[in-house]
Amino acid sequence: MPAATVDHSQRICEVWSNNLEEELKRIRQVIRKYNYIAMDTEFPGVVARPIGEFRSNADYQYQLLRCNVDLLKIIQLGLTFMNEQGEYPPGTSTWQFNFKFNLTEDMYAQDSIELLTTSGIQFKKHEDEGIETLYFAELLMTSGVVLCDGVPPLALPDSSQAAAAKSPAWQTNAGAGTASCLKRFPSVPSGYDFGYLIKILSNANLPEEEVDFFEILRLYFPVIYDVKYLMKSCKNLKGGLQEVAEQLELERIGPQHQAGSDSLLTGMAFFKMREMFFEDHIDDAKYCGHLYGLGSGSTYVQNGTGNAYEEEANKQQS
Repeated sequence: MPAATVDHSQRICEVWSNNLEEELKRIRQVIRKYNYIAMDTEFPGVVARPIGEFRSNADYQYQLLRCNVDLLKIIQLGLTFMNEQGEYPPGTSTWQFNFKFNLTEDMYAQDSIELLTTSGIQFKKHEDEGIETLYFAELLMTSGVVLCDGVPPLALPDSSQAAAAKSPAWQTNAGAGTASCLKRFPSVPSGYDFGYLIKILSNANLPEEEVDFFEILRLYFPVIYDVKYLMKSCKNLKGGLQEVAEQLELERIGPQHQAGSDSLLTGMAFFKMREMFFEDHIDDAKYCGHLYGLGSGSTYVQNGTGNAYEEEANKQQS
């Protein structure tokens, strides 16, 4: 586990359009040794729901995600880098990317924007100095962060074979990882995290079918562990990201409901959960690649209508 006494003053780096290239150069160096990536995204709420007939509840869940990701813009992305032991690089471990967002032109849910504003999101600065997603995608694609395969299982922290050539393994918290506008993370699946990143990287709307979404997901992010999905196997561990952190006796660094701080806390939670509940060995076949609430990770079933899934998502707005 990371040392208890470290200097946190430079732990989270704010990235805007003027320092994007410089910080991604730093990330290219960091990821060579610290290739466990915890992620969080902030986006402007849930504004739409699909209508019509759906083959299954799982189909409805994906279409709910797809229509909102297609309509909305990402506001923040937090990436935290760690090694196999959960240790951070010296100095900065977390980069908070702030994207261009205009409250006059872009769609959003009002209550989500109010929460984000209260949490310290500077929307005027996002409008004036925010990162263009197309340029970000161009730089990220060549950073070594995505489009890597041959990744050793995230579950095997002591496997040191070909350590220098390891590709990134991603963790997300399934909801705080999906958006700070949703106050807790048990309900909204981490598909939103990856949905927004896939939209940015491909410069296209999400595919119509969930199976195609997972194919693209595996291409960009070969190893994924969803903290909320892992929680299904953790006795007595429940609640939102902050509640889980308190149960795990973790201390947050930075402001709650911002992507950098939430991604950092997600990484802490992953390694603490791995230690406490999985004896430092997570079954790759059982947990890798599952997103809570989507595909085989789906848990929201109510008469085949998908209503429970939508209600859980909307509940986080209150």
